[in-house]
Formats: sequence, structure tokens, C-alpha cells
Amino acid sequence: MGKMEFIAMMAMLMALNALAIDIMLPGLQEIGASLGVESENHRQYVISAYLLGFAIAQLAYGPLADRFGRRGPMLVGLGIYIAAAFAGAIAPTFASLLAMRVLHGIGSAATRVITVSIIRDVFGGRQMAEAMSLVMMVFMIVPVIAPGTGQVIMLFGEWHLIFVFMAFAGIAVTAWMALRLPETLDPADKRPFNLRSIGQAFGIVLGNRVALCYTLASTFIFGSLFGFINSAQQVYVGIYGLGTMFPVAFAAVAAFMALSSYLNSRLVGRFGMRRLSHTALIGFMTVSGIWFVLSLFGTIPFPLFLLLFALAMFQFGLIGSNFNALAMEPLGHVAGTASSVLGFMGTAGGGTIGALIGQAFNGTTTPLAAGFVSVAAMGLVFVLIAERGKLFQPHNKPV
Repeated sequence: MGKMEFIAMMAMLMALNALAIDIMLPGLQEIGASLGVESENHRQYVISAYLLGFAIAQLAYGPLADRFGRRGPMLVGLGIYIAAAFAGAIAPTFASLLAMRVLHGIGSAATRVITVSIIRDVFGGRQMAEAMSLVMMVFMIVPVIAPGTGQVIMLFGEWHLIFVFMAFAGIAVTAWMALRLPETLDPADKRPFNLRSIGQAFGIVLGNRVALCYTLASTFIFGSLFGFINSAQQVYVGIYGLGTMFPVAFAAVAAFMALSSYLNSRLVGRFGMRRLSHTALIGFMTVSGIWFVLSLFGTIPFPLFLLLFALAMFQFGLIGSNFNALAMEPLGHVAGTASSVLGFMGTAGGGTIGALIGQAFNGTTTPLAAGFVSVAAMGLVFVLIAERGKLFQPHNKPV
């Protein structure tokens, strides 16, 4: 398999997760009406339930992938993803739909944990950051097209067809992976699957200052993304009245994130992960602060809101892949479990933070802007701890 096919496959595996979130956004209002959900904010549970399953299951996939290899556990997870998508299409109540969304997230967790493990098996250091950036660039194409795809699907049928579409997308990616991807785990790196071994690996991960602090920083930053995803439909449709044009605005911001991921892949080899991500974090906090202050004076005109939000998420694209690579870099010998622990912390923590931001929605963008500023500040605190107070240093420091 060539490098570009490998990158494309890793991106498509991870994109199944983004698809399961973003394609749902245009259908939340119809799902709520169809299944008798009275509160607008409660419709966000369709996203939160998925993230719950996605977060918890990551703890299992890493140790399994370190013991049995990458292919087997990945195929099991993909099978769960496909089955849950088909089951969601026929869910008769909102409670049963949420249960299927939890199961959907459990299956999808394999695509996050094991994909990162596979990339770490093949690449290290700045090469891993470059590969992750290219994966994220392709991965970000999904948020560009997924909401519009969901909108188009509902033009020809009800929200149930969205779940059928996800199932068939899962089948296509599963077939590609099963036919083309060899096992990437070195037999010498296999770890026994028992509580002692798993506990030792968790101790290695949690005891590494750089890995832990960059994971916590990433957790807070991803909380901003989940917060926006939860309330995106309410912001674009409820505040700005975009209606069916909502996916276009959503896609425009996602395109900025894809562009920044591509630029990161071209620049990281020259400037390094720390310089790029630290600069972007400060930029993210600055733009979010401007957005928050302006929001205090009333509804921001839509063009200005879109500009500020796109600039903030452009910085986000420079942060995510680099923080992830920095967290994984010292943990290659326990890559599966490391990806599992870091993924769980990032998703569970980020999902919880995002849910709190989303539930704070009050008909304005002020809670969202306040959330962005707060998570950026917390992210900066953990980066400073990881780097012993020194930003922009180009080389790894002793842990």
C-alpha cells in the first residue's frame, strides 16, 4: 500500500466518526418532532449519547489492539458501527434511539483508537504529525459535506434514511480496510491482555507529564468543538435564520479547518509541532476573546460572527493533530493502550465540557464564546505545565 492510499484509508476510518456526528445535525429538529422531544436543548442528547459510548469504549480497544493486533478489533468495532446504524433507522422511541447512539459510539471508538495506533506503528515524531495532519485534512472534508448530505437525504425521505446511509458508508470502508490493510503491530510489541499489564500501561501513560498534560489541553480545546456541534443548529437556524442554508455555513468553517490541517502538514517539518500549536493556541484564545467581548453588546452580525468563528477554528486545525502527536510521541511502546487512554480522556472530558457549553445556550452566542475563551485558557495552563513554563521550544524536553 502506498503512502497516499494509507493516509486516505486512515482518514476514511476516522471520518466514520465525524460522519456519525455531523450528518445528524440537519435532522435534529425533525428527530425531535418525530419522537416527541419537547425541549430544544434535549435534542442535543443525540450527539451526547453517541459521545458517551464513544468515550467509554476507547478504554477497551487500546489494550485489545496491543494484545491481538490492529485488524481484528478494528473489524469488530466496524461491525458494531454498521449494526447500530441500521438499528437506529428503526428505533421507535427517543430512548431507544439514544441507546442505539450509545452503541453506535461504542463501535466507532475503534476507528479513533486503533487508527491512531496504526499511524503510530508506521510513523514517529514530526513524520507522525505530518501524517496526522494529512489524515485530519481529509477527515475535515466530512464536516464540509456531511450536514449538506443529511439535508439532501431528508429532501427525499425522513431522518431514518440518514442512519441507513451511515450503515452503507461503514460497509464500504470496512471492505476497503479488510482487503488492503495488513497487520501493523510488531509481534515484539504485543502485550498480554490482563489487568496487571493493562494497569502498568495505564500507569505509563498517566505518569508521563508531557503525554498527560497535552491530553488534558487537547481535552479542553476539543470541548469547544463539541460545544459548537451541540448548538450549531440552534445558532445557525435559531439565531441567524439560515434555514436550509445551515449546512453551507457549517461547511465553510469546516473548510477552514481542513485548510489549516493541510498547512500544518506542510509546515510542521520546518517549524515543529510546538511552535505551530503554541502559536495557534494563543491565536485561538485571542480571537475567541474578541468574539466574547463583541457578543456582550448584542447579536453579532452574521458575516462578522462567521469570520471570527472561522478564524478560531482555523487555529483549532493547527492545534489538534500536533497536540495528539505530542501526547503520543513518548508512548510508542504502548501505542494501543496510550491511544485508548488519551482518547477516552479527550472524548469523555471534551464531550462533557461540550455538553455543558451546549446546554448553556440561551438564544445568544455569548455562552458559546465564553466557553471558547475558558477552554483556551485552561489548555494554555496545561501546555505550560507540560513545557515547564516555556513555550515555542522546538525540541522534546525530558519528561
